[in-house]
Amino acid sequence: MLGGVMVNAARAVAIGVVGAIAYDGMKRISRSGALRGATVTAAVWGLRGVRAAEIGAERMRLAVGDVVAEARARIGEQAPAPGAASGHEHR
Repeated sequence: MLGGVMVNAARAVAIGVVGAIAYDGMKRISRSGALRGATVTAAVWGLRGVRAAEIGAERMRLAVGDVVAEARARIGEQAPAPGAASGHEHR
């Protein structure tokens, strides 16, 4: 019985020591600015990804607009000017 208590106490002490070491390590990293630098780098990658997606979406929108305009021309319709009302009323 006493051996089991000692084993559990040793585990608790070991977990506490590991936690304290991890805490001190994180404090050192946060003070050094490495964590902030990594966070800024991740944000830069995210912004670049969003920008690339926006550019791709705009290219796709323009390509689809060209196809629709050509299709309308083939059936004899005139494509409306950009921003012009399409003739449909939504209420």
